[in-house]
Amino acid sequence: MSTSVKQYIPKDSDLVIEKFINCVMMQGKKATARKIFWDAMDIIKTRTNDAPLEVFNKAMLNITPLVEVKPKRVGGSVYQVPVEVNPKRQQSLAIRWIIKAARDRKGMPMAQRLAMELLEASTDQGAAFKKKQDVIRQAQANKAFAHLAR
Repeated sequence: MSTSVKQYIPKDSDLVIEKFINCVMMQGKKATARKIFWDAMDIIKTRTNDAPLEVFNKAMLNITPLVEVKPKRVGGSVYQVPVEVNPKRQQSLAIRWIIKAARDRKGMPMAQRLAMELLEASTDQGAAFKKKQDVIRQAQANKAFAHLAR
């Protein structure tokens, strides 16, 4: 006999936004994380003519990786083998890279750093986009080892 626990999700939110907020959250302070996210959306609204959630979705789409490299041990050597990324991991990596890039910026409040990173990611720029490009470049360089994929 299982009882389902109903999760509270605000009506103006969706699952990707809630996952993003959960990843921004530190030390269980969800209200603070939610405030940071929505403050970043307000900053995006003042900086651009587009809807902030469209900018967020475009940034997520631009950062989402299609391939990554995984180490595979064959004989005595370790090869970096390019593999396709499943959709759930694509989303997790995109969220992780955007938040890390925002945290690595210094000298501004977190909401402003997050807004700047999302704006840059939506226009194919910024540290998170550079991370995606590096992963793609690594996969291209190791294309010769693709036959070793599991």
